[in-house]
Amino acid sequence: MRIAILSRNESLYSTNRLAEEGRLRGHEVQIIDTLHCYMDITTSSPSVRYDGKPLPKFDAVIPRIGASITFYGSAVVRQFEMMGTFCLNESVAISRSRDKLRSLQLLSRRGVGLPRTGFASKPDDVKDLIRHVGGAPLVIKLLEGTQGIGVVLADSNKAAESIIEAFMGLKANILVQEFISEAGGADIRCFVVGNKVVAAMKRKGAEGEFRSNLHRGGTATLVKLTKEERATALNAAKVMGLGVCGVDILQSNRGPLVMEVNSSPGLEGIEVATGKNVAGLIYEYIESQAQQPINTRTKGKG
Repeated sequence: MRIAILSRNESLYSTNRLAEEGRLRGHEVQIIDTLHCYMDITTSSPSVRYDGKPLPKFDAVIPRIGASITFYGSAVVRQFEMMGTFCLNESVAISRSRDKLRSLQLLSRRGVGLPRTGFASKPDDVKDLIRHVGGAPLVIKLLEGTQGIGVVLADSNKAAESIIEAFMGLKANILVQEFISEAGGADIRCFVVGNKVVAAMKRKGAEGEFRSNLHRGGTATLVKLTKEERATALNAAKVMGLGVCGVDILQSNRGPLVMEVNSSPGLEGIEVATGKNVAGLIYEYIESQAQQPINTRTKGKG
């Protein structure tokens, strides 16, 4: 099969692993810088151009779209969909998962467990917003933040008021969430491929750090999921419409709570923690799906 990996940086671990694994399995793999793609959208035969010429016909595309280029990256993926190419994750699903507010609203509507959350831009009554999510300690998140950036833990209601007012002064949209103290600064990353959780790890924040991101010094260990945690991860992935994703879950006294669904989950942490060839499992899924008739939500639609 001829497979394209959309990635801004071919030296990244995940991009390298996917390219390496694909070639080991006998596929022709090309890494394409997403921002260097440009599209012909004015003819009846849509195409993606790169380096001064149209790209060849691919059997499958693996989008590794960074958060900073979600809009343009999704447009490139959508163009491949218009051309009838199988895309590991659809453009509409990538956009949906990157919009934190929209994704939480969709998950909530489908009954997926979530931390109690408030959304605000210019609340008239900050005290009521804080009270509505259960009071301090609570977590305040920038809507556009990634990898733990723009996430603040407020220990008291007074501190929460000050932080919210500071963000309001910057005209920032924020989420205010209850702090799940029983999680102990840890979460579970469930790696979903197709309709299976193929690997899971427990991430623990560094000493004195409530954020468990590995980029911020957190550690990861193999974890055995409960039946409820596995079902929650699969349900969240299904709601988002993602073929491959990372579902981040908090263990709470009222069951698993979804924090986020990541459409471009990293491979290094999960492969090292679990010892599983996750890249290989992704290719197994591509090989089983790419030969099927393409039926995306976006093909042929505006």
